[in-house]
Amino acid sequence: MTGKHVAGKHSIGVVGARGHAGAELIRLIAGHPRFELAYVTSRELDGQRVADHNAGFAGGLRYSSPDYRDLPGLGADAVVLALPNGKAAHIVRQFDEAGVDPVIVDLSADYRFDPSWYYGLPELTRGRYAGQSRISNPGCYATAMQLSIAPMLDVLDAQPVQCFGVSGYSGAGTTPSDKNNVDLLRDNLMPYALTGHIHEREVPYQLRHAVEFMPHVASHFRGITMTTNLHLSTAFDRDSVLARYRDRYANEPLVHVQDASPWVSRIAGRHHVEIGGFALSGDGRRLVVVATEDNLLKGAATQALQNLNLAFGLGEFDGIPLEMTA
Repeated sequence: MTGKHVAGKHSIGVVGARGHAGAELIRLIAGHPRFELAYVTSRELDGQRVADHNAGFAGGLRYSSPDYRDLPGLGADAVVLALPNGKAAHIVRQFDEAGVDPVIVDLSADYRFDPSWYYGLPELTRGRYAGQSRISNPGCYATAMQLSIAPMLDVLDAQPVQCFGVSGYSGAGTTPSDKNNVDLLRDNLMPYALTGHIHEREVPYQLRHAVEFMPHVASHFRGITMTTNLHLSTAFDRDSVLARYRDRYANEPLVHVQDASPWVSRIAGRHHVEIGGFALSGDGRRLVVVATEDNLLKGAATQALQNLNLAFGLGEFDGIPLEMTA
């Protein structure tokens, strides 16, 4: 079974469009050759023009705030849920009860542990896509962690992989909190959820290997730095490690492998992940890898667009500005 195929343009509804990831998705859909926005919902912005709040969109479309029970009747070919965790199930139920089956892409964590949903990290899971209309978008941190670990997964020893993550405060969303309070974050690095973070459970569920994850928020707006410490079952030299990563991602335009450690200041606004550093211990059995990504793009909206493209049988990277590997 392949993805849905419809002649002409495909209409996309975005639920929760006021958030940072929703705004990025609006820009990407507006520039896509085969997608068009059917509706964008926001209670706070109801009735206001999308173009007045999103410089990447031109047109007369306005934000709306329909009752969730009315969403199945709005007729979009796909619906992206850009809502906080815990909000998706009620909306999905409306489509199920109405017998309406658009493509649904959920950006929250609500269905990442549900095997009936396709887990859409295409660089690692596109082989599992078989036309599912329900797609769970991976977490931003979880994307960086999995892409950092995957090339060495078969040579890890039994110890957990340790991941130290630092995100810009856009990852905390738009609802005011300590984690997006610029005054508290100034000259600061704020640790939080140091055990039991949802992405600490998400990655082992997908990779079947234990992970210990320590997240932090910094004072920059967007971008993640993920430093990953891997214990290996056999000794490696650096050239062999680098060759593994380059071979694994040679045909992946949204994963750039480089020699040096990447800098988060260079990833903002870019659609790919950068992986580098590759430091080995003296015995060759401990490897440290650094990855950076824009948490709002490859960590959310860009990945959602990859998944929408797959679902409609389009080129996976249609509508995504690609850059050559450095």
